[in-house]
Amino acid sequence: MHTEPGNPQDAAAPPRPRIDRRTLFTAGAALAAGAAGATVLTREDAPHRTPAAAPPPAAVPFHGARQAGVTHPQLPATRLLALDLPADADRAALRALLAATGNVLARAADGTLDDPRLDGTPPVTTLAALGPALTARLRLPTPDGFAELPALPGDRLDPARSGGDLLLQVSAGQPWTTGVLTEHLLAATTAAGAVLRWHQSGFLPPTPDGQTPRNLFGFKDGTANPDPADPALWQRDGTVLVYRRIRMDTAAFAALPADRRDLATGRRADTGAPLTGSAEHDDPDIYAKHPDGSYVIPATAHVRLSSPRLDGGARMLRRGWSYDDAPTDRGLLFCAFMRDPALFTRVQTRLAERDALTPFLTHTASAVGWVLPGVQRGGTLGEGL
Repeated sequence: MHTEPGNPQDAAAPPRPRIDRRTLFTAGAALAAGAAGATVLTREDAPHRTPAAAPPPAAVPFHGARQAGVTHPQLPATRLLALDLPADADRAALRALLAATGNVLARAADGTLDDPRLDGTPPVTTLAALGPALTARLRLPTPDGFAELPALPGDRLDPARSGGDLLLQVSAGQPWTTGVLTEHLLAATTAAGAVLRWHQSGFLPPTPDGQTPRNLFGFKDGTANPDPADPALWQRDGTVLVYRRIRMDTAAFAALPADRRDLATGRRADTGAPLTGSAEHDDPDIYAKHPDGSYVIPATAHVRLSSPRLDGGARMLRRGWSYDDAPTDRGLLFCAFMRDPALFTRVQTRLAERDALTPFLTHTASAVGWVLPGVQRGGTLGEGL
């Protein structure tokens, strides 16, 4: 008998009984049939279990000291609306408009709008803000310095897409919801005498919870944001919104070598880390230099020119959604919240003049709004005015 190396057989062991192949086949078939029968019996006897459905996401409260559209994390789909009141509208007309608007926003947040298309759609976040032209016309109390932005270098603003007496934003988990809510808002606001000036929809890419979404350049957008509860952003539980519609030349930017894209931004595309760090949330060191004396984060990098260090530490809460209106009209809906819009003017002036990203960006629309304080239960939107 042949013995495999490393597997010696005991020569003294008695010979194994010879099993007929037909007997082996018959026994195997019987064993398989028995096992199959046992399996069927087990499945029939086992109780049927339906996987537990995930709990629905909780609604975001509308009522509170500050509006949830600023304090709550971004939701994936958004719609911005701007409306105008007649030039001769008075404060009573504004009160009626805000009451109608607040009623829709509150019911949208708690899921009580009478519309079957909205069943099971929370959470929803919203905000309402008044434009400078309206507040000046009606002599309403607003923060010091609240005004339209001055002309900024490189702007190519479309007046039909800019400004507005009342700025509204609704955000939700999907565009279906924001579209239906827009119908309800327009029905209520036009009945109260307002006219739609412009509207714009935006979206976020699929992003895991707790991670920063990416813009259409492929870079993380919104890193190093202040906490929405930071007192430096607020005045009397209100804040200032600066909105900019920014067209992005994604094809031209993508044609740059990867290292040039990182240098223009001041961060690494893959991790979001600043060029002076190893993790996304490392603080960019805008003063770090190479041995030859050149800055690690170049002098024209976006991160350097927008650094709070250049503005005495003042920061804005930056929230961007992408938009895609046409193959040649894609970009960023930039929404920033701050105490004083002069901060945005200073930062944007620096960027327009020196930012390495400027050749790939065109600002096509702009608006400023005084984000009203929140509504306490039993109150009405804008009652403090």
